[in-house]
Amino acid sequence: MSTIYAEFGTSPAAMIRSLASNRLLIWELTKREVISRYRGSVLGLAWSFFNPLLMLAVYTFVFSVVFKARWGQETSSHGDFAVILFVGIIVHGVFAECVNRAPGLVLNNASYVKRVIFPLETLPWVAMGATIFHSAVSLVVLLIAQLLLRGSIPLTALWLPVVILPLVVGTMGVSWLLASLGVYLRDIGQVTGILTTVMLFMAPVLYPVQALPESLRSYIYLNPLTFIIEQSRAVLLWGVSPNFVDLGKYSIGALLVAWLGFATFQKMRRGFADVL
Repeated sequence: MSTIYAEFGTSPAAMIRSLASNRLLIWELTKREVISRYRGSVLGLAWSFFNPLLMLAVYTFVFSVVFKARWGQETSSHGDFAVILFVGIIVHGVFAECVNRAPGLVLNNASYVKRVIFPLETLPWVAMGATIFHSAVSLVVLLIAQLLLRGSIPLTALWLPVVILPLVVGTMGVSWLLASLGVYLRDIGQVTGILTTVMLFMAPVLYPVQALPESLRSYIYLNPLTFIIEQSRAVLLWGVSPNFVDLGKYSIGALLVAWLGFATFQKMRRGFADVL
């Protein structure tokens, strides 16, 4: 009885306890998730490196050669635009990939639902783990490009995990919420694709905040990705330390979102077996 109670706990402590007690399971399932994505291909995991490398090359050609775009005074060459753009795409990808997959996590693993001993709340962690792996590979490509284009990587890049962590925590909350809603409302999966696309264009991924009229700049910060994208560029490209005060506020909000999403998932999971 105590095991079942712990599994369905909804408190912040239960959320942390679930991650700690199931960390090995999450690790193994994440490895299987990553490997299965490339199983049967000739290059295997090497595709995880070549895909972002190819995309960065395409961005560099399109924006540097075709559009001859510059980001602003921060850029010294056309190639810098592609690197700046790539940072925003990596950050958006962490959020978008997890959110787009979330509504189908429980539906695609229906066999786990009737197994009381299986911790269903770990499924979003597995999706996040696979996303972080691919984002990390993309980051390696970005740093190589940064080194080639600018000749150095600022030491502030070491702050990137601190900047990204609140986004990961908040995204987990959204994933838990959508994973539980997706069992009952199958249309959620269609909505998330539209939502993440809107958030891509309503964040400074393809353009700087300064490109907007001053009257509209405050609205773009309503997008939770905006702050993390700007802070990621600051530490990776501009050599500026994070804004720890605002990052602390963001982290508190992310923890609240994570707990609410986790609690909702744990409460709604009691009816999963009846629906599936």
